[in-house]
Amino acid sequence: MNEKDYGCEAEVKIANEVVSKIAAIAALEVEGVCAMGNNITTEIMGKVGMRNILKNVKTEFANDEVTITILVTVEYGYNIPATSQKVQSKVKQAIENMTGLNVRTVNVRIAGICVAGE
Repeated sequence: MNEKDYGCEAEVKIANEVVSKIAAIAALEVEGVCAMGNNITTEIMGKVGMRNILKNVKTEFANDEVTITILVTVEYGYNIPATSQKVQSKVKQAIENMTGLNVRTVNVRIAGICVAGE
């Protein structure tokens, strides 16, 4: 709804942490991403509370645009550039759809590789 529907001006502010959570959840939904950060423990702890996962997402706002830098671990056998592109696309789409913010850039940093059974 727009401002006219309420008969007054409305302002919505979205906390950096909210944007970071959206980015983290979207990244973890990408096939080939096994964790946020540099180990599986980070992901397991993050399921209990998002704080550890959020340490691996940096959000920067400038001129009504947001830049995301996200640290992920990729499963062994997945193509790193292709997986990174999927993460970029998924994170950008999720943030723009849920918040209406313009995503300028999604930087993906590969922190490591995980191997099944480790």
